[in-house]
Amino acid sequence: MAASAIGVIFSNMHEETVPELVRRRTMASIPFGGRYRIIDFILSNMVNSGITTVGLMTNNNYRSLIDHIGSGKDWDLARKDGGVILLPPFSEKHDKLYTNRLEALGSVSGFLSRRKEKYVVLTDCDGVARIDISDIIDYHESKQADITLVTHHGKVGHRSDFMLIHSDDNGRVNEIQLSPHMSEGSKADIFINMMIINRQFLLNIVEDSVTHGFSSFESDILVKQLNSLQIYQYDFKGYYAGIDSMAAYYKHNMELLEKDVRDELFGERDIYTKVRDSAPSKYGENAVVKNSLISDGCVIEGVVENSILFRGVKVQKGAVVRNSIIMQDNIIGANTSLDCVITDKNVVISDRKTLAGCSDLPYFIQKGTRL
Repeated sequence: MAASAIGVIFSNMHEETVPELVRRRTMASIPFGGRYRIIDFILSNMVNSGITTVGLMTNNNYRSLIDHIGSGKDWDLARKDGGVILLPPFSEKHDKLYTNRLEALGSVSGFLSRRKEKYVVLTDCDGVARIDISDIIDYHESKQADITLVTHHGKVGHRSDFMLIHSDDNGRVNEIQLSPHMSEGSKADIFINMMIINRQFLLNIVEDSVTHGFSSFESDILVKQLNSLQIYQYDFKGYYAGIDSMAAYYKHNMELLEKDVRDELFGERDIYTKVRDSAPSKYGENAVVKNSLISDGCVIEGVVENSILFRGVKVQKGAVVRNSIIMQDNIIGANTSLDCVITDKNVVISDRKTLAGCSDLPYFIQKGTRL
């Protein structure tokens, strides 16, 4: 079934939840897990499910995303027909940037109308999971649904604009709650910003929304037309990491140090990313590394414990890095101590510095900073 679907990825949605990480990049291109970007998981899920045409919606700060995706060859999406297609942030009729999901979909109605596939997979880039999308499409087909919303039963996070889904015993959605007042940590069926929708039906929705002046896909389409549409819930039961705050970003990266989580994310099907020809990591004579993920190209002469190091990180003699996320091409000076620290790319921390945060409020250092 997935061969009869195309993907549309919104790369800039929910960026207000992690402003520190998206000042110079999109939500989709946030680094994750040592060598990946968040979009790698979504693209890999689509490719592994047989989807070979993916439209990439952009709005701003997308230079690094374009550099990462390139032609799409690393995901087997460098194709004459389909492949990965960069969709501009304005419509074919005017040059106004979109401000909401309906406007974004309206701006790419030409792309959608030219395709022949039956279904569209709409997804944001605020979560990490390994999902078999073909199973969701099979479910959507079996229910003869207009729209299938993908949910995950988990804890309510930091975001205030999440959506809760309730359905009957047959899976048909009978209630949608937008931004409900719930205490953080409460469990519920949370919409993970992925849906399956019939392509022609989506085009009709977009055209009807322009006619009636609708502005919100969630409230004007899903909520107001809940009883008239065939909307179903697909409950994803696997591991899902929602990135809705810096604390969540830190927590879910640290979860990769657990074998069960790594097996869940990287076990049966590959997660693809941009390939770089880097040398293997080098460990000094007195280096100590415990329970950490070390990417290629690193040089470690100090101590690294319970941490994630991206490509090209240098940890000099006497330095101690604990419970931290160190992104690409950082230099950690001699006799420096880091604990619960997140450093963006190209950070240089000079000798004899001591920096510390905590899991709920990790100490973050901006890209290119020199301390």
